[in-house]
Amino acid sequence: MGHLVGYGGLAGTGKPCEPEDDAPLSEQLLRQRGVVLWFTGLPGSGKSTIANEVAHMLHRRGHLTYVLDGDNVRHGLNKDLGFSPEDREENIRRIGEVANLFADAGVITMTAFISPYRRDRERVRRLLGDGRFIEIYVNCPLEVCERRDPKGMYAKARRGEIPEFTGISAPYEPPENPEIELRTDSMSVEECAEKVVEYLEREGIISDEE
Repeated sequence: MGHLVGYGGLAGTGKPCEPEDDAPLSEQLLRQRGVVLWFTGLPGSGKSTIANEVAHMLHRRGHLTYVLDGDNVRHGLNKDLGFSPEDREENIRRIGEVANLFADAGVITMTAFISPYRRDRERVRRLLGDGRFIEIYVNCPLEVCERRDPKGMYAKARRGEIPEFTGISAPYEPPENPEIELRTDSMSVEECAEKVVEYLEREGIISDEE
């Protein structure tokens, strides 16, 4: 479930980043850059798990974050949508607009959705503008995702009980040039989250000072 965590002050002995003087007031207040970390991948690849781990890591360092995922979007804002290609497109459009508002407020926003179509993800990238959309490909082979299958969804899809299931009866178009790629079949949750945080430090979105 998505949650708002963190604050903009000093965390322990760490010092938050110092945005440029011409940065939006909210970013100056929070001492971080408002961006969207867009986690995309097959069902069961680990998107929500990693997004929440990143949020907790950033929280411990005093940063404000929010996680958008199926629990807080599909059951509320987008509960009128199904899983047809048209509804999937509208689902991602709405998520992109909401994430953009959070980023405008200076919040480091994480979205954890399959978002199977490249054109939909690129549309959100254009909406957010340069440097604010960070595409994270949670790359996990289909057979590994199927073995995990904690909710039994793949098994139901194989039996034909779930139509339009990504990876089985509906396509997934992987990113061609993501900012970050996470191989969750060979990396732990902590390793994946650390790789994301290191990227944020390297790009000056948060401070790398301890």
